[in-house]
Amino acid sequence: MIKLNFKFLDLSFKSFHQCIHVRTMHFHFANSSQSKIDSNRVLNELSKSGRINEARKLFDKMPERDEFTWNTLIAAYATSGKLTEAIQLFKETPIKSSITWNLLISGYCLHGMETEAFHLFSRMQFEGQRPNQYTMGSILRLCSTLGLLQRGKQVHGYVIKTQFESNDYVVTGLVDMYAKCNCILEAEYLFKMMPNKRNHVMWTAMVAGYSQNGEAFKAIECYRDMVVEGVASNQFTFPSVLTACAAVQARNFGTQVHSFIVRSGFEANNMEVDDVVSWNSMLVGCMHARDMKLGNFTYPSVLNCFASTKDMNNTMSVHCLIIKTGFEAYKLVNNALVDMYAKQGNMDCAFQVFNHMPNKDVVSWTSLVTGYARNNHHEEALKLFCDMRLAGIHPDHVVLASALSACAELTVLELGQQVHADFVKSGLQSSTSVDNSLVTMYAKCGCIDDASRVFDSMQIRDAVTWTALIVGYARNGKGKDSVRFYDQMIASGTKPDYITFIGLLFACSHAGLLERGRLYFASMEKEYGIKPGPEHYACMIDLLGRSGKLVEAEMLLNEMDVEPDATVWKALLAACRVQGNLELGERAAKNLFELESKNAVPYIMLSNMYSAAGKWEDAARIRRTMKWKGISKEPGCSWIEVNSRVHTFMSEDRGHSRTTEIYSKIDEIMVLIKESGYEADISFALHNMDKEGKELGLAYHSEKLAVAFGLLSLPRGAPVRIFKNLRVCGDCHTAMKYISRVFHRHIILRDSNCFHHFKGGPCSCGDYW
Repeated sequence: MIKLNFKFLDLSFKSFHQCIHVRTMHFHFANSSQSKIDSNRVLNELSKSGRINEARKLFDKMPERDEFTWNTLIAAYATSGKLTEAIQLFKETPIKSSITWNLLISGYCLHGMETEAFHLFSRMQFEGQRPNQYTMGSILRLCSTLGLLQRGKQVHGYVIKTQFESNDYVVTGLVDMYAKCNCILEAEYLFKMMPNKRNHVMWTAMVAGYSQNGEAFKAIECYRDMVVEGVASNQFTFPSVLTACAAVQARNFGTQVHSFIVRSGFEANNMEVDDVVSWNSMLVGCMHARDMKLGNFTYPSVLNCFASTKDMNNTMSVHCLIIKTGFEAYKLVNNALVDMYAKQGNMDCAFQVFNHMPNKDVVSWTSLVTGYARNNHHEEALKLFCDMRLAGIHPDHVVLASALSACAELTVLELGQQVHADFVKSGLQSSTSVDNSLVTMYAKCGCIDDASRVFDSMQIRDAVTWTALIVGYARNGKGKDSVRFYDQMIASGTKPDYITFIGLLFACSHAGLLERGRLYFASMEKEYGIKPGPEHYACMIDLLGRSGKLVEAEMLLNEMDVEPDATVWKALLAACRVQGNLELGERAAKNLFELESKNAVPYIMLSNMYSAAGKWEDAARIRRTMKWKGISKEPGCSWIEVNSRVHTFMSEDRGHSRTTEIYSKIDEIMVLIKESGYEADISFALHNMDKEGKELGLAYHSEKLAVAFGLLSLPRGAPVRIFKNLRVCGDCHTAMKYISRVFHRHIILRDSNCFHHFKGGPCSCGDYW
């Protein structure tokens, strides 16, 4: 401790003299021709001491800058988390070497920014720069920290391709990544493939990997081999070994390790921070050591402590203790286990515990259904909910809210209505969580009037309630209603949140409310302290683009506080397509080619823009690039739910059991809507056919087949609800207007962008989607 204080005083003393030296340098710099080498040295000293503002002032005054100058300041910005400044300086850098790229990528990795880091990693290669071992080390650390297994595997593939598989620095990163992503066999294989290049970092990663993955004996054995090999342990090695000893009650070996820690001078490093994991470890240790007689009320409390952590070691230890002490037969304990594993995202373990329970109550079912829903396994959640009802278990508020959320995500209206009826019949008291889920479910299924009725019936409304309705109206083409409800929300004293503004700005964009949109966007940070994210910028760029303000949209893009993601560039590309701005459209498309290299949409949009501008060679070049890269357009399909069964159609599909009736109905539809004034827009048809063939091809688009089946199968006057995976084509959009008028039907078509409500002719989107 005394040494640390002296070191601190020494640093302060150096900083004092450095300050005087820098001021002298600034004076000297202004009055003489100070050499670039000295300037770079001072710039480096300022950057490393965290005095970045002073470093920037010096940088701006330097008449000559070399690669070291630029890289030093980029590194300072990136390391300190000032990534907007770092990327701006990076763009201005005249020389971008592999070191420059590495510094920026490392900064994004250090601050956990996955999308931006991998975007730069791909862009670096695209621009002909070869990542080195330090680039890959940074990227792999990011994968380890965030548990990005698939990303890590992609990097591993690149490692093999570029022959870095024998580099001990890179392999250590791979071992750590696989271990932390619960792929211990892969980590073990890589570790064993490097018998002569294992440094203390690689050994420590392997010991920690075994320990974290519940392989306590292997962790102890690996540590023992490490000592035999003469590799020095450090403060990062010991916690993993001790945790492994605790897990298998290897008290003697743990005592030896503790003695070694004391002899090595590491004992002061043992407990600098008493975090949740430390307390949990102590708790488990006491349970083991004292042979405590824990009851079925104690275990749930202990398990609840682990629910919010990823501490799999102690989780497994407690679970093993439960089995050893015979408490696995207790329903209360099992329910807590299911809940804990579900909250940790380990649904396989949660299901195993649930499946082996002899007696299950509503809590058991609720924990698993809710776990599936929260972890985006919506189909499994609904299947389990149905099994629960068949088992005669009456639902509670929590499981009903989860089931309704799953229905909303899958847009299965009929099942959602059944769950709603189940809630009404249950006699349960009104619940804000269930009511919020009902509003969301009806809105996401295109039943905005039903969502509004639920909203009106609610006695208590929170920010989630208001936001669900605001977003719902926006997505259903009723932007002005969204704005009206937002005003009511503010008047009620409820504060909007991040999601509220996404719905609100989306509403302004689709309703053409430019000034309102500008006002709301400005108010986010100014009035509510909400920093705009990529989604908000995308909505604003879309709004400006729709209003013909592309110059202002580009200015907003360039002034963004966050790195533009694919959502932002898609909005800009769509606006450029509408306004015919090819130059800006090319910029947007090229960024999308990097961010979503396998997405066909930007390629097709740019190709179509070239065609519209008469640049046939450029359009053909884009199509050839797609073919060369193996990029193909996602096939369009539409589906409709009738009598709780989903019927799916592709274009010119003849696989349905009622194909003959469907195509006969299509012929009838086309005759009737043509008599009412419909004319096929053959610009949406294939180009290698005559006019009659094109019109016939358009008639058999998937959404028209779905609507024909709906008219055949649904009761007279019932709404026809169709869903499509892609954006609805212009000809089908026009046809739906005529079909709704001729057949007196409310047609609800949800495409990849929004809901289209056709009622008596006009569409709720106002013909802009």
